[in-house]
Amino acid sequence: MDAPLTQNANLFLENRWDEAHAATLTPEQRLLYRSNLLGADKRITNFGGGNTSAKLTMTDPLTGEPVRVLWVKGSGGDLGSIKLDGFATLYQDKLLSLEPRYRGVDHEDEMVGLYPHCTFNLNARAPSIDTPLHGFIPRAHVDHMHPDAVIAIAAAADGEAITRQIYGDDIGWLPWVRPGFELGMRLQAFVREHPNARGVVLQAHGLFTWGDSDRDCYETTLDVINRATAWLAQQDRAPPFGAEIASAPDADQRHAAAAILMPIIRGLISDGQRKIGHFDDSAAVLEFVGSEKLAPLAALGTACPDHFLRTKIRPLVLAFDPARETPTELAARICAAIETYRQGYADYYNRCRRPDSPAMRDPNPVVYLVPGVGMITFAADKATARIAGEFYINAINVMREATRVSTYCGLPEQEAFDIEYWLLEEAKLKRAPAPKALAGRVALITGGAGGIGLATARRLAADGACVVICDIDRAALAEAETQLKGQFGADIARGVWVDVTDETAIASLFAEAAVAFGGIDICVSNAGIASASPIEDTTLAVWKRNMDILATGYFLVSREAVRLFKAQQIGGSLIFIGSKNALAPSSGASAYGAAKASELHLARSLAVECAPLKVRVNVVNPDAVLQGSRIWQGDWRKERAVQHKAAPGDLEEVYRERSLLKRSVFPEDIAEAVAWFASDASSKSTGNILNVDAGHAPAFPR
Repeated sequence: MDAPLTQNANLFLENRWDEAHAATLTPEQRLLYRSNLLGADKRITNFGGGNTSAKLTMTDPLTGEPVRVLWVKGSGGDLGSIKLDGFATLYQDKLLSLEPRYRGVDHEDEMVGLYPHCTFNLNARAPSIDTPLHGFIPRAHVDHMHPDAVIAIAAAADGEAITRQIYGDDIGWLPWVRPGFELGMRLQAFVREHPNARGVVLQAHGLFTWGDSDRDCYETTLDVINRATAWLAQQDRAPPFGAEIASAPDADQRHAAAAILMPIIRGLISDGQRKIGHFDDSAAVLEFVGSEKLAPLAALGTACPDHFLRTKIRPLVLAFDPARETPTELAARICAAIETYRQGYADYYNRCRRPDSPAMRDPNPVVYLVPGVGMITFAADKATARIAGEFYINAINVMREATRVSTYCGLPEQEAFDIEYWLLEEAKLKRAPAPKALAGRVALITGGAGGIGLATARRLAADGACVVICDIDRAALAEAETQLKGQFGADIARGVWVDVTDETAIASLFAEAAVAFGGIDICVSNAGIASASPIEDTTLAVWKRNMDILATGYFLVSREAVRLFKAQQIGGSLIFIGSKNALAPSSGASAYGAAKASELHLARSLAVECAPLKVRVNVVNPDAVLQGSRIWQGDWRKERAVQHKAAPGDLEEVYRERSLLKRSVFPEDIAEAVAWFASDASSKSTGNILNVDAGHAPAFPR
């Protein structure tokens, strides 16, 4: 939703229901079909938000008799990508039988523990907190969505009157009630009292619609949203955020500013757990952050619970005038701004805490709004950071439309706190799996499209790292990026072209990494070439090419990495992919061996220089890694084959037999060594050389 709602040419939702296709599906598959249709459009509901349900007649596995079963999206699922196993299933009559057990709103949390006792067919999917909201509505099919257009009305001061104006008696209004059993009871009462209503707007929350068929329910949901959209589009066109007071420079300047600011922010908020960043400078964001109403509206916080659970109740606005200041001047004020936010968050916690509230969580901001630049978000992983940004754009859209037609109202502070620190939400967080070893880390790998580079990227990504792979071969780089995204997800990997001998390209590479992920933690210098010839036949061009890539290239990459590490102030790891030739030269390869020896000594020098920064510098020395290597696909293989008096196809066998362990060395073996140096397991190792060569005595470092 990059463009403002009222400026979007494609305002209205299209009915995508295909009855011919739906007719081929089972009742539960039709629920899945409906859910995926709704969840695929972010104008209807945000990622992970909303819920769908169907009350279906199924065969009881115990009695063999037909029984009514509630199918409802399980806890933590996303409608756009959900599969059938993402739905919880409950005996409808057992769920309804819980009503007499309900002791009132002060005791509603205890009802959640009873939902598993209603499970149908031993389904292990945990029911969500929305289960009674669906189960107690006496209709066969129910949708609960979070469309920006409807939430704008739900967050307006006179939202109830607007709802009546748009929908008449067709769609009702319920004042704010926290999701749970109490809201389920109120929805049940509303439907009984308004039998002709097709849905209800929940104040500061979202939309419920229902129908006697799945198609009717789906089409009602679209109709209600489209009617809200149409009404909003007809209202006054005055700028809802007031005048523009900070115009945005061009995209290159915005990204350059983000590249400066994001590593500094990341360093300040990564104490104890490293964070991954995301940057957004879309039209909707720039309109909001450049407006005169930015500060007062941002201070009101978000309205919908789904929004602030992802973004915290409010963002941090970094005061900045792009026409009169530089990003570096703003950078000098960030530490104080974040500290002020932390204190404000602690005050909020202490004002609102209950006797049984969980301990205060991370007090750092999630969303950072920078006039003229855009929005920066940070979270424990890239997907969460990106989604937090998407949620805040939803909040911007809601604030825009609510402000344009009424007065925008954020959720009252105590209500927001009670959602954020809900004991059920705390239990959900505790059920989350433990983070992987490199979660929250970002690795940059030069030569990332080759055998060792790509294997290293896969190995680090498997441990939870985000990876920036860079290479001079554009086609190989694109293929490697596609492979990584296919294996680990689109958020995990970025491919960036680079020539490691070009310092401008290197600076651009690290700036792109900073904007993509917020910074880096691990830098693997792996770009390489190889050449072999007797010294008398070695041209100056060959000598310079080896030195440019293997010595100067490693210097340029290291220099830029250290600059970024200094900006972050949270340490880091530099890992050089060396060669046994740095320690044990091969005849006829003086240019290559000298360049590799230079590389090794650069690593030793940097280990000494960078230790005060908590930056570790280590070397992995491979030997004869032929598999997947572009170096070994060219003249180097032929030249080495001549040196060893063997056919090129027999060279791997030659090296295997030369080794002490009589084993071949593969890219994955080098990647394993890199992963160790990248991890906290090697936190006390710097200035080291780790040979991965199956044993080559002349190359023993000591």
